[in-house]
Amino acid sequence: MQRKRYFTLSFSCPDGIGIVARVTGFFRDHGGWILRSSQHADEDSLRYFMRMEVLAESLPFDLDELRSRFTPVAEEFDMDWRIDDSAVKKRVVVLVSRQEHCLYDLLERWKSKELDIEIPRVISNHQSSRGLVEWHGIPYHYVPVNADNREQAFAEIDRLFVDCGGDTMVLARYMQILTPELCRRYPGRILNIHHSFLPSFVGARPYEQAYNRGVKHIGATCHYVTEDLDQGPIIEQDVNRIGHGDSVSDLVRFGKDIEKAVLARGLRYHLEGRVLINGNRTVVFR
Repeated sequence: MQRKRYFTLSFSCPDGIGIVARVTGFFRDHGGWILRSSQHADEDSLRYFMRMEVLAESLPFDLDELRSRFTPVAEEFDMDWRIDDSAVKKRVVVLVSRQEHCLYDLLERWKSKELDIEIPRVISNHQSSRGLVEWHGIPYHYVPVNADNREQAFAEIDRLFVDCGGDTMVLARYMQILTPELCRRYPGRILNIHHSFLPSFVGARPYEQAYNRGVKHIGATCHYVTEDLDQGPIIEQDVNRIGHGDSVSDLVRFGKDIEKAVLARGLRYHLEGRVLINGNRTVVFR
């Protein structure tokens, strides 16, 4: 069955009266068929969040004109907003180091069209994944990073991202800290999978930290990358229960399974416009 094409509007704005009526009235006035709608009012920040899917064929104009016509509504309510077209595949650039389990998982989901995206290139600071990536027909770019070339290396990564028209950057166990400049350039567009249930056990060797603390649950966190290491808004998390008989290697094995699932879900939520940032928190419409 052919999927219906739809436009997704997602926005946040200062909370107030008449927002829903104004937005739904806009689509009603143009014959728009609203397929799904989700809302949330945050009492702490006094902001309103909304996500809406509208059947594309029900509107008498294309995406560019929709954005143009909706702009006065967005300005009226001081919205932080976007409208996406489900027919346009997002371009996801993947960064990876030596651990390949998340890369393998993303490639399989891309190949099977479970994630209906384009992966225009994979970037790594090691050569070990070249054969895997090029076997899938995806360009592979080796950009070594060391203490002497960090600025130049991340400038090259930025260039590669821009040149291929990247929409989202995914750190699939990319074990390098991005420069502050790169983080500031793409707020809400760089996703990381952290092999820990943040905010606990940040930084390196979290499974060893968890083992030494005798924890009963381990987990993984998909979050947006900011200048503050492992402190960005959280998109998705999951946990796995462990026992006193589990070793560090068991924790690592369990953790890899969680990491793959959490990254895939977090990326999907992001690409479908389901994640709206609220300060250092997120609203996720599932």
